[in-house]
Amino acid sequence: MENIDRFGRRITYLRLSVTDRCNFRCIYCMPASGVEWRPHADILRYEEIVRIVRAATAIGIRKIRLTGGEPLVREGIVDLVQEISRIPGIDELVMTTNGALLPLYADRLAAAGLDRVNISLDTLRPERFQWITRIGRLEDTLAGLYAAREAGLSPIKLNAVVMRGINDDEVVDLARKTREGFGVRFIEPMPVGKPDTNLKGRFVSGEEIRARIERELGPLIPVRDEGPARVYRISGAPGEIGFITALSAPFCDRCNRMRVTADGKLRPCLLSPVEIDLKGALRAGAGDEEILALLKEGMRRKPYAHGLAHEFPHDRTMSEIGG
Repeated sequence: MENIDRFGRRITYLRLSVTDRCNFRCIYCMPASGVEWRPHADILRYEEIVRIVRAATAIGIRKIRLTGGEPLVREGIVDLVQEISRIPGIDELVMTTNGALLPLYADRLAAAGLDRVNISLDTLRPERFQWITRIGRLEDTLAGLYAAREAGLSPIKLNAVVMRGINDDEVVDLARKTREGFGVRFIEPMPVGKPDTNLKGRFVSGEEIRARIERELGPLIPVRDEGPARVYRISGAPGEIGFITALSAPFCDRCNRMRVTADGKLRPCLLSPVEIDLKGALRAGAGDEEILALLKEGMRRKPYAHGLAHEFPHDRTMSEIGG
């Protein structure tokens, strides 16, 4: 099979960053001053993104996730969703967003063919939310969450990066959102880029998060391993809880994804600086077979493990890579 890498992993999932820009400045993602935005000419055009997706389906990519930065700040995003949703072979088209703009876009995204959304939600407390995001408002993200559910962009997963002394006291409250039918993904912070908030000593393992939840809500029921997440349920809750443990219990052996940055670099592993220049090839006139060959090269160069135990990648911030 063309989508089997050299370690026997089936690569079926491509994350596409459509912009490096964001309307938040989350403390674990970028400095308070933001990052220097890349000129618009350096960002992949929508027609280039569509060409990449078409080529990706030929090697067995079946799931596309649109990310940023914040994907909803890019003009014309609904049109891109519609174009990708029409490509044969794509079984699932999803988006990760901070949710603040979903009240404006949820219905249009659903009509264009988006299947569902993940929404970043690290806290349920308004003042804390503003502190973590620096400029965001909890009420906007919550409005987006419910707009997405009303539009049918479900099941909705809430992504929470857990940091000791910042929001770790809310893991049980966040877990209770599964009783409302939302999924919750608890994510260990990853040392990518150079955010100017010192997260040293803030690490909370997935196992500790799980133990805190079980102390209050009872034993979690194992459901499955799904990509990077080990998935559980609270008894009686329709939504699921997932733990993404890149540091404490790496999931590299079952990683099924590659990424494309907003400036058109194929990144076989989030936490490795290896990049392959798709945009340069596209703008030099590369045909579909050449783009296909570069995607295959990405699979060949995908490392077995991210190596975070040895060194931390600082070549880009998380907002520049697309998470």
